[in-house]
Amino acid sequence: MTKLTLVRGDITRRRVDAIVNAANSSLLGGGGVDGAIHRAGGPEILAECRALRASHHGGGLPTGRAVATTAGRLPARWVIHTVGPVYREDGGDPELLASCYRESLRVADGLGARTVAFPAISTGVYRWPMDDAARIAVETVRGARTAVEEVVFVLFDERAYEAFARQVG
Repeated sequence: MTKLTLVRGDITRRRVDAIVNAANSSLLGGGGVDGAIHRAGGPEILAECRALRASHHGGGLPTGRAVATTAGRLPARWVIHTVGPVYREDGGDPELLASCYRESLRVADGLGARTVAFPAISTGVYRWPMDDAARIAVETVRGARTAVEEVVFVLFDERAYEAFARQVG
């Protein structure tokens, strides 16, 4: 069974095998977690993302999918980029959000990663309600078939931490 750990802080400082990036579909950087990872990791991450766009993902990475690149200057070995769904007034597709976690763990398994750090995917500018996002994240990771030994949810603020803590129990 995968161990779940919660920490408050900056995901770009985590010493893990893989850091998950809540990316946008362009894979070319953005705001929030995505921008922080690109800034801290340096140009190597962007160069590999551009190469992915030029080859397999010319139209961008689809929502719920995941791909890996180098971690550049980050203290991790890899960055796993996943595109979360946008929550709209009429709701969102929880299966797409769950897919972000499952696909990221599948990519981590392919890399041989044993420790993976996740942010609270889709809860920033994509507006997914924090309590629901935490429930989906924790249930999905707990139910995933993976060789990853530890998942660290790295939560930026106290509100996110508390929402995830209620789900982890």
